[in-house]
Amino acid sequence: MAKPAARPAADGRVTTGTDGKDARRGAVMKQIGMLDLAGELAEVREPIRAGLDAVLDSRQFVLGPQVEELERRVSAFSRCRRGVGVSSGTDALLCALMAAGVGSGDEVITTPFTFFATAGCIRRLGARPVFVDIEEDTFNIDVSQIPAAITPRTRAIIPVHLFGQCADMDEICVVADHHDLVVIEDVAQAIGATYRGRRAGSLGAAGCLSFYPTKNLGGFGEGGMIITNDQAFADRCVLLRNHGQSGAYRHEYVGGNFRLDAFQAVVLLVKMDHLEAWNAARQANADRYTERLVDVPVRTPQVRDYNVSVYHQYSILCDRRDALREHLRGAGVGCGVYYPMPLHLQPCFADLGYTRGDFRRAERAADRILCLPVHPMLKAEDVDYVAECIAGFYRRR
Repeated sequence: MAKPAARPAADGRVTTGTDGKDARRGAVMKQIGMLDLAGELAEVREPIRAGLDAVLDSRQFVLGPQVEELERRVSAFSRCRRGVGVSSGTDALLCALMAAGVGSGDEVITTPFTFFATAGCIRRLGARPVFVDIEEDTFNIDVSQIPAAITPRTRAIIPVHLFGQCADMDEICVVADHHDLVVIEDVAQAIGATYRGRRAGSLGAAGCLSFYPTKNLGGFGEGGMIITNDQAFADRCVLLRNHGQSGAYRHEYVGGNFRLDAFQAVVLLVKMDHLEAWNAARQANADRYTERLVDVPVRTPQVRDYNVSVYHQYSILCDRRDALREHLRGAGVGCGVYYPMPLHLQPCFADLGYTRGDFRRAERAADRILCLPVHPMLKAEDVDYVAECIAGFYRRR
């Protein structure tokens, strides 16, 4: 007879179910990872292999028809006129900033609570990242604080649609239009998300996507895309991704090698067929977490009524975060802290002059945030197990 699955006891301790033994004393513990790439692969393996064989036969490994088809499909999905495939989400941001003319001495306003690449790309161009604190409930940039951060050197704003929910783009664009600023959306975590019925990435001058393997639409390596409704902007990005080259050995700009390879395009084209279903599964898992955690002393994600989130992460705010994280790991549950150090406190940005206390909401979020598994391969009982582990942790304190 098979052993019963491990489950959390009333005090949050993991047991085997009937005999009450601690799972760590020999029973097989339930394991729930932050990702299940193997589960995704099982759904797409064979068509991907066929597509990779076609690339091998064609011997066109960089750019080419697969990349062009991916550009068409992703831009149409995002309700944009053009897509420009590039080598990573980071390079999408870098290339878009270059196409917008951002350079030495300029300033770009963004959030301190995001992945490093958002501000890192600004700095790589010799520009200055200017940080604005976040909204306490959505973790996105607080639009009300943007006007005070604008100076004569400000050239652009990069709102980040963090964890799969769009920032308040109408208000951001109003501010940007008033000051003649370019808005570049960081859509790395939000492909398929909507803001007032419009898709993430279609709301500013351009949107920047990441196809890193952990993303909602992830490849088997690095990849990214710039999406835009501005044909001239797209044309500049096409040149910039290939060293600014307009013809054989003729260079209009100093660009970079930001080209996307055909193998990644094949993987992403196959996964595009599953993206909406996978996003819907994430949303269902998030709804179930929120229901199961309603009486638990944690703050679950807050989504604006005009937004549809695609839940790249399901992020709670909690007391005793580090102890809860260790408790969950001990129960076989993967979890993560995104992000433990706001960008204004990173050593490489010390010369910007920011100090602890400058962006208190971002700092509080960094101290209290914990991200739970929400990937589309989770089963309902997996979500219930994680929620009960959290409830058990707080019951015993």
